[in-house]
Amino acid sequence: MIHGNWIVSDRSDRVGTRLIGKPLELRDPARQLPSEGVVRGAIQVPPGGQPVILGPDHPVTGGYPVIGVITDHDVDLAAQVRPGQTVRFSWSRPRMS
Repeated sequence: MIHGNWIVSDRSDRVGTRLIGKPLELRDPARQLPSEGVVRGAIQVPPGGQPVILGPDHPVTGGYPVIGVITDHDVDLAAQVRPGQTVRFSWSRPRMS
């Protein structure tokens, strides 16, 4: 996820910023995860392996794995990225309030 570039899909909306790149490896499809509530900015990986940064109108996980969460500041930036633009990820530490 952090070792490559991702292109923002034209299928992005308020539900999520959909990314296009080298598909992430999938878990065993026979093992279904329970649906769970998640926070805005969670990075979910549906069966096709293309990650989605969940936006303000996101649903529950639907059994798809969540592999991380981007910072609140970066969620706002991700919402402004246009289709066809490139994004990259990097590790960060939680900020203390």
